[in-house]
Parts: sequence; structure tokens; C-alpha cells
Amino acid sequence: MAVEIIPIGLGFDQCYVLKADGVIAVDAGAPNRGAHFARGLKNASIHPHDVHLVVITHGHWDHIGSAKDIRDITGATLAMHRLEARWLEGSRMPLSPGVTSWGTVFNKIHGLFLPLITVPPAKVDHLLGDEEMPLADYGIPGKVLHTPGHTAGSVSVLLDTGEAFVGDLAMNRFPLRLSPGLPIFADDPAAVSASWKRLLEHGATTVYPAHGRPFPAEVIRRALS
Repeated sequence: MAVEIIPIGLGFDQCYVLKADGVIAVDAGAPNRGAHFARGLKNASIHPHDVHLVVITHGHWDHIGSAKDIRDITGATLAMHRLEARWLEGSRMPLSPGVTSWGTVFNKIHGLFLPLITVPPAKVDHLLGDEEMPLADYGIPGKVLHTPGHTAGSVSVLLDTGEAFVGDLAMNRFPLRLSPGLPIFADDPAAVSASWKRLLEHGATTVYPAHGRPFPAEVIRRALS
């Protein structure tokens, strides 16, 4: 089954709308981007109520910021790992530490602006665990995998055809990175490597990061070797 992949910019990052027999979204972007999401759906000729699920890859503010707005627009179920649901429900905004020199510097700059950001709280409807979640019931040939490392509750959507929507488990956008590769922030770098090995073993062939353009998974394979 072919899946149409529709990126929608929601601030510094983007969400992905996946359309096959059903429609889901991956991530909810920065705050106050609901209108951008609705416009992206309209441009793709997708009715908002056709979106039945929003998978949030992790709980950082730029991935949960418009979750409430998107659910209000679509009526979709919000799914998020149980370890981080409280971040959205309580408007919490933790940061992951830098794992490169630039990541450490960037984080300090990032922290200066964090008090100016507000994430509207939203109830998480479906708590994801460590087990796989098939997406067949939502008309998408793929699954959600727990892929910790960037954060403990990070998850990825992996299509049967090998496209992997990984949130911040990889990055490919300036000023985060000059070239595609592993994240410059992570709670557990060893878990990042383990999660990537799992994704590659499950057949990941193309990486769709939240920050930047897609790239071949072979880039990550080489980075791990």
C-alpha cells in the first residue's frame, strides 16, 4: 500500500501527515501553529476530520506546542509515550543536554528563550508503552516503535516500506547540523545508538527527521560503525 507523505512546517520543525487508507500525523510542532497545520491539510486536499491519530515523537516544546490546536481542528487521538505525557498535560518544557560542543552551546542559548514560550496543555488520549503499536487500524501500513535516547519516551513511526519518522533521533537542518546525522542533544547517547540499531534491523531505509530534509538511513549506519 502506497503512503503519501506530506510535510507541514510548524515553526523550526515540521510534522508529517501520512495518507493511505487512513490519515495520521506525526508530531505537533511549535505553539500557535494550528492555522499552519490546517492550511497544510487544505493544500493536500485532506479534510481535518480525516486525521484520526497524532503520534507525538517526544515531549519537547517544539513537538507538542500545537497539539491542543491540532486536536481541536481534527478531533484526532493524541498518542504519546507514557513517560512524557505529563510534559504535554502539564505544559512542562525540559531540555535534553548537548552531546556535542555545539549542542552544549546551542542549549544554553535555547534556554535563554525558553521562558518566553508557552505550550497549551492537552490531555493525551493514548499512552504508548515499550511495545510496538501497529497502525493498521488507522489505515497506515506501519507501526510505532519505542526509540529512546534523545529522550526516554521518544518514539518513531516506521512504515513497512522503510520510511522512518524519528522526531529528533536524527537531525538535518542548520543551525543544528551542517549535514544529516545523529542528534546534537540526547538524554542517553548509548540509547540513541541502540534505538537506531533497532530501527535499521526493522528495515529503516529513509530517515525523516523533524528538523530538516529526509536522507538515506545508510548515513546513520555509517555514523554508528
